[in-house]
Amino acid sequence: MLRDDINNALKEAMKAKNELTVSTLRLMNSTIKNADIEARGASKPALSDGDLLSVFQKMIKQRQESADLYDKGARPELAKQERDEIAIIQGYLPKQMSDAEMKAAIDAAIKDTGAAGVKDMGKVIGALKGKYAGQMDFGKVSGLVKAALG
Repeated sequence: MLRDDINNALKEAMKAKNELTVSTLRLMNSTIKNADIEARGASKPALSDGDLLSVFQKMIKQRQESADLYDKGARPELAKQERDEIAIIQGYLPKQMSDAEMKAAIDAAIKDTGAAGVKDMGKVIGALKGKYAGQMDFGKVSGLVKAALG
């Protein structure tokens, strides 16, 4: 399980006195606990590994936005720290699909769901999320699906 991997990596980072890794892994644990509490409040079970992948992707997106803002604000040291955190978080995500692989998966999902137009976009994206959670950027995927159906 991802939670165990993160906790084991945290122990190793603490032994190695790697402060950036320790702080990033603690932040990941904190985010997981907050998401679990939120799910419990909505009477849902604890997050699965697939759910955790989407949480990690959200964390990466937040850090990318922060790094861009730090770059614009002439704060390269803070932008570098954000990018270093991104690299640590990405270590817990499965390998991301290339654009060609995403297009092939989208075509297959369109065929499997029998989608005929843009109104069927939700069905296609739902099928992709079920099959490829954590492996593709769904912000990019939605544009590709819309183009393929349009």
